[in-house]
Amino acid sequence: MINCIIVDDEPLAIELLKDFVSKTQELSLKETFVNSVQALSYVNKNDIDLVFLDVEMPDLNGIEFLKNLKSKPDIILTTAFQEFAIEGYNFSVLDFLIKPIAFPRFLSAAKKAEEHFLLKNAENNFSAQDTQHRFLFIKTEYKLVKVNFDDILYIEGLKDYSKIYTKNNAKPIVTLQNLKSFEDKFTTNEFIRVHRSYIVSLTKIDMIARSSIMIANKEIPVSDAYKGQLKNIVKKYS
Repeated sequence: MINCIIVDDEPLAIELLKDFVSKTQELSLKETFVNSVQALSYVNKNDIDLVFLDVEMPDLNGIEFLKNLKSKPDIILTTAFQEFAIEGYNFSVLDFLIKPIAFPRFLSAAKKAEEHFLLKNAENNFSAQDTQHRFLFIKTEYKLVKVNFDDILYIEGLKDYSKIYTKNNAKPIVTLQNLKSFEDKFTTNEFIRVHRSYIVSLTKIDMIARSSIMIANKEIPVSDAYKGQLKNIVKKYS
């Protein structure tokens, strides 16, 4: 369900939108406000997904309301004047409804809100899964071994196989996977390729020289093809 509120200084306009919301299955109306200052305080303190916001309001008009938002709910502007709606698009509002509002037009805006809500949830879920998925199962010697990202020092690619060097383990994990397959699995800048034969963990680098880096007393070459990429990433931490 999409948690929404209505902000309008005209009681009749609020009643119309309340009726429309009650007929729309995806929407859950939490509050209505004739005072935009109170509405702003409420939105900044509560989990609201969508605001139906009148532009012409006393004390704090719709545009000023948008400027003072701390949270980022979707906004559907309601106004009798189209020029105000155009200004609202500078704040990435989702849609605008020109008064008097017809129910089919309201449904179109609600559908857009639902699609955007589902998209944001999907992105958030993907990010959460990506954060939690911080390990790999590596096939080695006829078994699968779990390797945590935080334990990886570097990966060395050889002709037909790779060696994964991890902290607290003297022997590397040997696998038939190539370096390209690991690059595809590492979707963040936490791991970076520095040579055709090496992928390293940025957090495990102890020293950077002109053409090499040191990780756990191991000198690893940095080829010219990857120096620029390494330099740009290191700049963020300098």
